[in-house]
Amino acid sequence: MNAAHLHLVLQQARRGDRTAFAQLVEQYYPRALRFALQMLRSREDAEEAVQDTFVRVHDHLAGFREDAPFDPWFFRILGNRCRTMLAKRKRHRDFIEYGDVPYDAAASERADVPDDDFAREVHRALDALPPEQREAFLLRHVNEMDYEEMTIVTGAKGSTLRMRVKRAVDALRDTLQAPLRAGVFHE
Repeated sequence: MNAAHLHLVLQQARRGDRTAFAQLVEQYYPRALRFALQMLRSREDAEEAVQDTFVRVHDHLAGFREDAPFDPWFFRILGNRCRTMLAKRKRHRDFIEYGDVPYDAAASERADVPDDDFAREVHRALDALPPEQREAFLLRHVNEMDYEEMTIVTGAKGSTLRMRVKRAVDALRDTLQAPLRAGVFHE
């Protein structure tokens, strides 16, 4: 959806046009779900966060400024939902045992990870990042947001976000280079 079409759809959705809102959901759902899956590492939690985000977007769309960019506003709501779910999960259970396998280890073996050794290793490396670094990395390198948009999404300063992205990239590079050098992955 190009910017002009998005603007038109947003105007219609703000006026209560259900078809226009459905177009927004159709356009944003795949990106939102991918982001939430990577943040939360649980399909059920990710789907809940995305659903909740769309409900909140619907409820507050009338107050959205027409001259403001939609992506950062949308991802701020989604990011807040993900952070809230992560905090709630941490408060209620750091680890839930499934037999001898801790919850977080089981999450890295989930079904939504591609059946490719390197892709699984990338997902494990992302899972190992602190949530703030993972979020910054995903916003910058997966959702291709600039630091100004990321500031809107997270509420963090640009310098803080740059440091989070740098630390995430460094950690991912360190984590993924060792298996590459050892020839663990096959082509």
